[in-house]
Amino acid sequence: MPLIAKTVADGFLHGMHQSRQRGVGIEFSQYRSYEDGDDLGRIDWKLFARSDRYFVREAERESEIAVWFLLDASASMDVTSRTDTSEPRWSKLDYAAHLIATLSYIAHRQGDRIGLLALSSEGHHVIPLGSGEQHWTALLLELARIRARKSFPANGNIMPVLRPLQVPGLVFVISDFFEHETEILDVTRSLTGRHTEVVAAQLVNNAEIDFPYSGIIRFEDAETGEQIRISASDARTHYRAKRANFEAALEQSLGQMSVTKSTVNVDEPMDASIFDFLKSRMRVER
Repeated sequence: MPLIAKTVADGFLHGMHQSRQRGVGIEFSQYRSYEDGDDLGRIDWKLFARSDRYFVREAERESEIAVWFLLDASASMDVTSRTDTSEPRWSKLDYAAHLIATLSYIAHRQGDRIGLLALSSEGHHVIPLGSGEQHWTALLLELARIRARKSFPANGNIMPVLRPLQVPGLVFVISDFFEHETEILDVTRSLTGRHTEVVAAQLVNNAEIDFPYSGIIRFEDAETGEQIRISASDARTHYRAKRANFEAALEQSLGQMSVTKSTVNVDEPMDASIFDFLKSRMRVER
């Protein structure tokens, strides 16, 4: 996870014009002692030659940002789009964990504080706001422990754990927004505020988009266990119409909250998908 996150994030940051970056390389402010995990490129080697000690250069920057990642850890996030005997694909939850690892690494590199909240009806995982390499590592360890469980919790049951997220800053809501759209939209709405930007990342896969099934198929609801047998050819047209309506309603609901939504296909190569997502974020900021 850290290897993928750093590789993708560093590639993206390298492609940005230097003036777009906050933090390192803007305007020199001070030196501090090197810590494990610091970027070796920030070490002042001339100062090392004079003092035989490692120091890194810090830059002046605008105030730090509180960046929260709210992850849907319900059972529907454990679904993959595997429809044949080919090797298994990542689930949406696997993909979401690596997406959060990459975005949090970028925030960490910028000196921002990062926090994590993963929710399901079986409980929640929390990493409070913090900064530094050790804090980022703790966030990754918590991501690795998360398992998809049952449904998304009702808003009224989780208001106490949502309060730390209701502060000025940036909140990423990462979910498929599927089946439990009412609950997660209620949570998303509760996070929007005058000084808080909320960004929704909707995770989809090819099977949901294309409905590539044939013959008699048995589907099972990942959250309730309910099963249904249908003729794929008979259901295809109806399914696509229902999904189009769902997507339109989701766009409308998030738009009314002034929440920016990006669609991320978990069956696309991760580096390309995350790069496209980050580039879209740059266009929004501009």
